[in-house]
Amino acid sequence: MKIAAEEGGGSHILIPPLAEIIVGLIAFGVILFILGKFVYPRMEQIFQARVEAIEGGIKRAEAAQAEANELLEQYRAQLAEARTEAARIRDEARADAEGIRQDILAKAREESDRIIGAGQAQLAAQRESIVRELRSEVGSLAVDLASKIVGESLADEARSRGTVERFISELGPAGSAGGRR
Repeated sequence: MKIAAEEGGGSHILIPPLAEIIVGLIAFGVILFILGKFVYPRMEQIFQARVEAIEGGIKRAEAAQAEANELLEQYRAQLAEARTEAARIRDEARADAEGIRQDILAKAREESDRIIGAGQAQLAAQRESIVRELRSEVGSLAVDLASKIVGESLADEARSRGTVERFISELGPAGSAGGRR
């Protein structure tokens, strides 16, 4: 029964004395005041700075993304412009090549015509030369033949030339007309 006697002594072990409760409440109030006045505002500033830093980072990232998108669009526009320019240059080159080709063909035709003309002139000159040779040869054969037939000597050059020219001139129109039929 000792326990009951100690219980009856007036103080209870689990309940602190009133002076300690008051001192504890005052200390709690002072700590609460110091925390509320100095620590919590400082912590709030740090948290706010972090929020602003994060939000600023997000805004900067969004701005960087927008700038990257704008640069991408500019790049695409420049690429399309470059492709258009390349196509235009390619078309101009084809047109220039076609013009050069036409010039070369025209020059080749002119050269061909010139060569053909020179060949025709050469043929005409050779024809004239052959005709002259044939006339002189036909003339001398005709004179020899006529002198054998007539029995008269046609050795006289002037006389034979006149006779031959007259004979060839008479043969010329008749021979031409007969040769064309």
